[in-house]
Amino acid sequence: MDGGTIPYLPEALKKKKENEMNWVKLDPEVKCFLPGVPRATYLPYPLQIVQGADNIVIAYEYQNAIRVINMKAPTKAPADTWMGWSNGHWEGDTLVVDVTSQNDNTWFDHSGNFHSDALHVVERYTPRSADTLNYEATIEDPKTFSKPWKISMPLYRRVEKDARLLEYRCPEMAEELLWGHMAKKTVDQQPGK
Repeated sequence: MDGGTIPYLPEALKKKKENEMNWVKLDPEVKCFLPGVPRATYLPYPLQIVQGADNIVIAYEYQNAIRVINMKAPTKAPADTWMGWSNGHWEGDTLVVDVTSQNDNTWFDHSGNFHSDALHVVERYTPRSADTLNYEATIEDPKTFSKPWKISMPLYRRVEKDARLLEYRCPEMAEELLWGHMAKKTVDQQPGK
């Protein structure tokens, strides 16, 4: 993160600290919900970018999420969603994606960093080499942050011969959070064993 500290407003910082103390119970990603933008990009799972004539599609291995980036005239979202609404354009060889209309249920990480429904993310995908993109996201949310802030990182192409996205299954650790007493029990957890 550029600058080292997320510029929370005072009340939002209190909520961030509460989230951090209770992240195992509260983090939507732990509960297998879609991660939102930009978190989907920096989770430790691959993604695939497919360019079409009017749209660019980003397919994420995590939760088999798909995001369509409209490359025609910008349009407005019919409703807020977990992954938001993406309109893109080119600035030279940089893909610039304007992401709006994300619901306020996603977090940025396991540390409780969150946003409101006013989140606006501008992503920039810039080639650095044949196998590397520079990813940058500028995050703005006047209900949560005192000023916009930015993250950046390299994205590396998988160069293995048969590289592909695999089917993703939500981790077993989430079952207890989701289902509690109704979760599947292993043999050694059953009564009398």
